[in-house]
Amino acid sequence: MTSSNSTSNSDDFQTLLAGYADLLVRVGVNLQPGGKLLLNAPIAAAELARLVARSAYRAGALAVTVRYNDEHLARLKIDEASDAAIEYVPEWLADESLKMIADGYSFLSLDGSDPNVMAGADAERMALSAKLRAQALKPVSEKMMGFEVAWSIGGISVPAWAVKVYPELGEDAAVAALWRDIFKVTRADAPDPVAAWQAHIERLGRVRDYLNTRHFSALHFADPQGETDLTVGLADGHLWAGVEDETADGVRIVPNLPTDEVFTAPHRDRVDGLVVASKPLLVRGEIVENIRVRFAGGKVVEASASKGEATFLKLLDTDEGARHIGEVALVTASAPVAQTGRLFYNTLYDENAASHIALGRAYEFTLSQDREESGGNDSLIHVDWMIGTPSMNVDGVGADGSREALMRGGEWAIEALQS
Repeated sequence: MTSSNSTSNSDDFQTLLAGYADLLVRVGVNLQPGGKLLLNAPIAAAELARLVARSAYRAGALAVTVRYNDEHLARLKIDEASDAAIEYVPEWLADESLKMIADGYSFLSLDGSDPNVMAGADAERMALSAKLRAQALKPVSEKMMGFEVAWSIGGISVPAWAVKVYPELGEDAAVAALWRDIFKVTRADAPDPVAAWQAHIERLGRVRDYLNTRHFSALHFADPQGETDLTVGLADGHLWAGVEDETADGVRIVPNLPTDEVFTAPHRDRVDGLVVASKPLLVRGEIVENIRVRFAGGKVVEASASKGEATFLKLLDTDEGARHIGEVALVTASAPVAQTGRLFYNTLYDENAASHIALGRAYEFTLSQDREESGGNDSLIHVDWMIGTPSMNVDGVGADGSREALMRGGEWAIEALQS
């Protein structure tokens, strides 16, 4: 946030920002009276961080802890540190988070990344650093993905990100425009944001629940105006998830603000065909464009990109599971993020503008049985990339080969949900 931005000083903006903070606390992590909150935020997020803390204390928080981060320090390390420093990961890295989880903390993160911060950085050093850090933090990731802790992530408009999304505007105007988008796609600009989210949860929940009754063996993606022709076999006993989740303590949370997806676990060995990315992807701080991937027997056998190809290929080489997919998600082309008409260069936002798949690990909560028995994939990574378009058709395929139209022209075509 920049103090020179007149929007940030207006009464209307302050009201919206305070409402957004309430949404993150009351809907995102759904903080309970007596709860504790850890907030991870970029250094530019101090104003919003204070509003989040205020909202948390008003909700009855016992403690609010804020951790500020600076992504430029990560770039500096890649460029200047010794090889030994790149390989060094302290044994205690995960300890603080694990102890906070045991102590009942909820985790809230604010994302305001510079899409260009890692442009031109050494791909091998980035890949090694990311892999070692992921290995060290895997116990934390497993507890979060197992919903042993309440967690959520939301965005914050910062100059470096805003001017990337709105290159035709000056910095202050771009920051203001991005804030308007954030408020819109998170429904923070609704007269009653919490009520708007409750209605959204109910609507998208109907789609998720219907898909869980169908027990499809595969999804078929076909774009009549593009090249994508992809069959994604689904894991045995797969479960559809989306919009909200429940922690082990029974607290209903919305892990991503915004969220307009329903998703499940593919079978690691049953993905075949060609898929073309519909949007650029930000991988380890570098933008990767025009991704083309061919799958055979569940594995990436061919991959290319017009920009950032080396970084993308390094991602595929993270471990054996990185060449298989762990998630397939359906998102309508008319979702609020898509309606902005902007590319956000940020997965939290762009994945909610298009159907997508994710390289790497399948989430345990999308599997009703043992990962290995069900065919769910495992990996250190989980990277979503967008494949949906306004012309994409998606069919659910039954075990007997029967087909049901799920999406036509990027929109829901499920007859049972038409009302």
